Amino acid sequence: MNVTVSDIQDARDRFDDDIVQVTPIETSRTLEKAVGATVRLKMEHLQRTGSFKTRGAYNKLAKCAHSSTEYTTAVAASAGNHAQGVALAAAKTGLDSTIVMPTNAPQAKIDATEGYGAEVVLRGQTFRNAMEYAKSIVDDDSVFVHAYDDPDIVAGQGTLGLEILEQVPSVDTVIVPIGGGGLIGGIATAIGERSPDTRIVGVQADGAATVPQSLQAGEPRTRDSVQTIADGIATGGISDLTYDLISEYVDEVVTVSDTEIAESVLFLLERTKQMVEGAGAVSVAAMRSDRLDVRDEVVVPLLCGGNLSMTDLQTVLTHGLTHREQVVRLRVRIVDQPGEMSHISSIIADCGANIRDVNHERSAMDLDVGNAYLQFRIETSGASQTTRIVESIRDAGYAVENLGR
Repeated sequence: MNVTVSDIQDARDRFDDDIVQVTPIETSRTLEKAVGATVRLKMEHLQRTGSFKTRGAYNKLAKCAHSSTEYTTAVAASAGNHAQGVALAAAKTGLDSTIVMPTNAPQAKIDATEGYGAEVVLRGQTFRNAMEYAKSIVDDDSVFVHAYDDPDIVAGQGTLGLEILEQVPSVDTVIVPIGGGGLIGGIATAIGERSPDTRIVGVQADGAATVPQSLQAGEPRTRDSVQTIADGIATGGISDLTYDLISEYVDEVVTVSDTEIAESVLFLLERTKQMVEGAGAVSVAAMRSDRLDVRDEVVVPLLCGGNLSMTDLQTVLTHGLTHREQVVRLRVRIVDQPGEMSHISSIIADCGANIRDVNHERSAMDLDVGNAYLQFRIETSGASQTTRIVESIRDAGYAVENLGR
């Protein structure tokens, strides 16, 4: 299997503007100031299905529609974004679709996939479990649409590389999230052949990283367990096809933590007014980390997905705000008598913070008879205000600990 620039251009020629759109480039002065570079955000999360996945899926199924084999159904496995891409592409090309998703897939992505006309089947706890089941139900009347291990899929995703070069001809560095490697494989092929001086940087979440180990080993490596808030890139491995493209064209691969990802989701929401999912924010997380130097460059971070459920958004925001010390948990030791909670609450209020909730604990092993702990979860403006609150409670004669979240 191989993918060429000609394949990528052919994929682009197949696209229907109603299904695959040319997504915009936007600037961020705040991000530019933070990293010392000219930043051009590629807003692929604004694609109709909320991610880049429609590109590869539509190229695959549109090509199948003109082949000699007649299919009735498209079958795929996905954690969410590929599912929507396949469902939409299948509906457009006149096929039914059956999408197998892990049992813990976000409900918002399940609902969206069904909304595009697909039958959703939930199997297994991981993407790999879902993949195994999806392959087992493929028959002579159905075509399996792999999320990344398919030249037609990779060629479709590679159209993003052509768009970036047209929109930002002077680009020095392109930063691309990596799950199974189809996206970066396609983009890197297009840019590597058309603009070989442009640096291609891949990014994985620490809890799902397999590419650094694969490159070191000289062959694809998998991991049985993945744990990251960036579910869109939690594939647990790459394929031989994508490994070959990455090793050929990608200049550098870095990893970022879930805290850095959550911080970047929050940053994008606050500073650019864009709601991007964890997988889509890893490119910005890499820029904001100390693992990637883009100073004085023209850099394009790819925001590849925006399918973030409200539950996931709440989780990410809580994680990010906790890291900033804008949501903190304080434990105060008191003499267990009337008025103590009111007194400490007034101290917190006088410092301008808001109390989310309070827990009164009397049974801790280290408490003396007649003592108790009050645990306050509070909202602050950040670390400096948190410090003032802790000092004020301590000055009032209480023992207090900052427990974080």
